[in-house]
Amino acid sequence: MAISFDKAFGIHESALNLRAQRAEVLAKNLANADTPNYKARDIDFTKALKMAKGNQAVGLHRTHDRHLDSKIGTEIPGLSYRIPMQPDTGDGNSVESQIEQTKFAENAMQYQASLRFLDGKIKGLMSALKGE
Repeated sequence: MAISFDKAFGIHESALNLRAQRAEVLAKNLANADTPNYKARDIDFTKALKMAKGNQAVGLHRTHDRHLDSKIGTEIPGLSYRIPMQPDTGDGNSVESQIEQTKFAENAMQYQASLRFLDGKIKGLMSALKGE
């Protein structure tokens, strides 16, 4: 009997990848907190996970070998601009450092929880393979 890792891990593999991508987006926001006209972005995690679960394609598809690749297809699913809670400060930057730091810490905790869940699953599979 073959082990199906897709069934064993479920959606947690996709969730872990999305959490890592979200961490990158939030880190970019924090790094550009003082950059004029920078617009803060975030991933709608629920929307992105639904797209990953349904294997929905994002972006344009090439219908012929000689067609050029589209940059749209490399876009992260669920990525959008964040609406700031405070009015514009005059430099056009929409990054709110306190909110970004909170979102980053929250995402890091959720990433760690997903890792622990997958670790438990892997340990369970190892025990089953060893016959324990």
